[in-house]
Amino acid sequence: MTMLFKHPVWAMAFRPFYALAALFGAASILLWGFGYPGTPDLPSFYWHAHEMIWGYAGAVVVGFLLTAVATWTGQPPTRGGALFGLTAVWLLARIAALVPGGAAVSGVAGTVFFWYAAVCMALPVIRSRNSRNYIAVAALVLFGLTHAVFHLYLQPFQPGALLNGLLSGLVMVAGFIGLVGMRIISFFTAKRLNIAQVASPMWVALAALVLPMLMAVLMMLQTALPLAGLLGVAAGVINLVQVCRWWHKGVLREPMLWVLFAGYAFTALGLLVTGLAQWLPAYLSLGVHLIGVGGIGLLTVGMMARTALGHTGHPIYPAPKPVSLAFWLMIAATLIRILATFVSGTAYTHSIRCSAVLFTLSLLLYAWRYIPWLLKPRADGKAG
Repeated sequence: MTMLFKHPVWAMAFRPFYALAALFGAASILLWGFGYPGTPDLPSFYWHAHEMIWGYAGAVVVGFLLTAVATWTGQPPTRGGALFGLTAVWLLARIAALVPGGAAVSGVAGTVFFWYAAVCMALPVIRSRNSRNYIAVAALVLFGLTHAVFHLYLQPFQPGALLNGLLSGLVMVAGFIGLVGMRIISFFTAKRLNIAQVASPMWVALAALVLPMLMAVLMMLQTALPLAGLLGVAAGVINLVQVCRWWHKGVLREPMLWVLFAGYAFTALGLLVTGLAQWLPAYLSLGVHLIGVGGIGLLTVGMMARTALGHTGHPIYPAPKPVSLAFWLMIAATLIRILATFVSGTAYTHSIRCSAVLFTLSLLLYAWRYIPWLLKPRADGKAG
C-alpha cells in the first residue's frame, strides 16, 4: 500500500482530479445529451446538474485549490494516502449517484468530500498564517453545505427548493472562478506579454467571491431571492469591468490566455443574467448555461491545460496543438447551448446533443493529451 501511495498520481491533487474530471465530465455530459433519465431519487436534469456542479466542477476546483495552496503557503501539498482517500470519497459519490436508491450515499460522500478538502486546505493555510486564503477555505465549506442542503430537499422531493439548491451550487462555482480569475488572469497576461500587471483594489478581488457566496446562501435557504438577484447582477458587472481592465490585444495570440478571458467573461454574463432572472424567469436557463458551459466548461479546460503543464514540468507556451482545438470545441459547445435556450422541439433536442458532443470531444482531447503526463513523474525531474 505504501508503494501505491508513492505513485506520481498521488504527488499532488491536480493529477487524479484533472484526469478523473476530464473522463467523468465527457461521459456524464454525453449521457445527459442523449437521454439518460437519472434515477428515481435523482431524476433527469437534477442528476445532470448535480453531477456537473458538485461532481465535475467540484473535482476541478478541489484539484486546483489543493495544488495552488502549496504554492501560496510554501507548505507541503496534500498527497499520498490523504489524497487517495479524498479521491476515493469523490468516486463513491459519483458511483452512488448512478445507482437507484443511492442518492443518500452520494449526498453524504459528496459533502464529506468538500469538507475533507476544506480541512486539507485549511491545514497549510493555518500553519503558514496565510490569512489571505481563509476565505477560500470558508468557500469550500460553504460549497459542501450547498451540496448537503440540496440533498435534504430530495426527501421529500421539492422541485422549487431543488432548483434554488442547484443554483446555489452553480453560483458557488462562479465564485471560485471569480477568486481564481482575480488572482491569475492579470498576472499571467502581464508575465506572458511582458507588460505591467493591472492591479485590482482589495474590495474588488473579494467581491468576486464574496458576492456569489452571499447569493448562494440566500438561494440555499430559499430566502430574500430578489436580494440574491441583485448580488448576482453586482458580481456580474464587477467581473465584466475587470475583463475590460485586464484586456490587451496581445491576448488573442495566446490560446492559454484568451481561454481564461473568454471563460471569465461568460461567467460574468451568466451571473448577471441569472441575477436578472429573479425578475425575468424566462432567462434563467440562459444564465445557467452561460455559467455552466461558457464559464465552467471553458475555465476548467483552460485551467487544467495550463496548470498541468507547469506542474508536470512541460513548457506552457506554445500551447500543445490539440489543446487549442479543445478550447474552440468548448466555445462551439457554449454558443450552441446558448442557442438552444431560444428554440424548441426538434431543434432544441438536436442543439442539446450537438453541444454535448462538442463538450465531450473537448474534454476527451484534453484527456488524450494530458493523462499520460498526469500519470508520470515530472518531465524536469522535480517533485510534484
